[in-house]
Amino acid sequence: MNAMSPDLPQAQDAGGSESRVALLARAFAEIKASEPLRFGAAISSISPTHYELSRMPANVSIGDLVEHISKDDSHIGEVVGIERDRVTIAPYDGASCARIGDPVFRRGTLALPVSPEWKGRVINALGRPVDSGAPLVPHLEAVANNGTPPALARARVERGFRTGVRAIDIFTPLCYGQRIGVFAGSGVGKSTLLAMLAAADAFDTVVVGMVGERGREVREFLEDTLGAKNLRKTVAVVATSDEAAMMRRRAPDTAMRIAEYFRDRGERVLLILDSITRFAHALREVATATGEPPVARGYPASVFTALPQLLERAGPGEEGKGSITAVISVLVDGDDHNDPVADAVRGILDGHVVLDRAIASEGRFPAIDTLASISRLANKAWSNEERILVGKLKAMVARFEETRDIRLMGAYQAGADPDLDQAVRQVPQIYKALVQSPQDPPSRDPFNDLARYLRVPEPSNVQQ
Repeated sequence: MNAMSPDLPQAQDAGGSESRVALLARAFAEIKASEPLRFGAAISSISPTHYELSRMPANVSIGDLVEHISKDDSHIGEVVGIERDRVTIAPYDGASCARIGDPVFRRGTLALPVSPEWKGRVINALGRPVDSGAPLVPHLEAVANNGTPPALARARVERGFRTGVRAIDIFTPLCYGQRIGVFAGSGVGKSTLLAMLAAADAFDTVVVGMVGERGREVREFLEDTLGAKNLRKTVAVVATSDEAAMMRRRAPDTAMRIAEYFRDRGERVLLILDSITRFAHALREVATATGEPPVARGYPASVFTALPQLLERAGPGEEGKGSITAVISVLVDGDDHNDPVADAVRGILDGHVVLDRAIASEGRFPAIDTLASISRLANKAWSNEERILVGKLKAMVARFEETRDIRLMGAYQAGADPDLDQAVRQVPQIYKALVQSPQDPPSRDPFNDLARYLRVPEPSNVQQ
């Protein structure tokens, strides 16, 4: 009789042969040792951010999900690299639970069973609830990534809407299906502005993707800044800064898929991603871990491929369907608006709203730089009279700002330049009109609100 493994049963029947249980155990052990790759593979090497498999089934591809079976639990990861003799897996909860020899099995692609009952819920990047609500009600058909709608099949962007934020509705008005970026450094009021936009009554559904956000601020943003009323029509996808890079990388795609589901139902969807910069950081972390070389300030080339692939999915849907209006926040590193990510995103979007730290330091919120901000679809939202008026307002503000140093030095003399006199008299009133907080009611008629601030007494009457 051949020697058996010490881990297998040694029972024998009366005739001296192995029992049926022992034979089955031996057969199972031999299959497990000789052909584990028919259905899965085993971990061969581990690093802090990923692990590798020596082999994998032939049908595995980039983006497939795998399940790693550890001693105590199972863990989900994603295939991020394939070579002839190895497959690289980036786990969604870190590689700390992985051990050499642990089995890994292919689980296909991620499918989200989105349903209308998801409104009012908070989920993670894998579509699992993280709030205290009941289990999510799945739709009969899971939502897959269908990619960007064909360019010539998409509906045209034609109609503007009011956000309720005066500074935006006057100077950078938005349209249904537009994609606009909010460019800001840290601590300039970006999240507050996004919450004010989320409160707009123009949308059926709001999808908020919080990528790399501080965990302390998630509940504050949802409950205090966004509010219970707006949360009822909102689906929030949360991946905090302490989660693995794969969760932060996956969260914007999950938010986009949810928005696409409601868009295809014919709804007007507002998608808010905060922030696309942290998404790029997660892309960089995963790509460099797999050996991809950096090409621009540490960012690999795949980052600049993934950004348009994600953002182009927003916008108007095909004819007869709804639209996704996307507000994308861009956290400019060191207030450098020429950062590679900011520069790449600016070229993809249909406009940008710039928040300025100097304006915030003056206590004017939202701290929007009206001269640096632009909406490429503004002419579709303005009437002809509004367009002419805004042009005059911008010229007046530009005149006021370019002479700021001269006036601080005392070189300005009233009466020498009528245009400058008007700017000095009215631009401070314009700035006061643009100040707005989340507690203020949304502006229904921003131009009428502005006109009330500009109706000030003449200087001669003030002196009397």
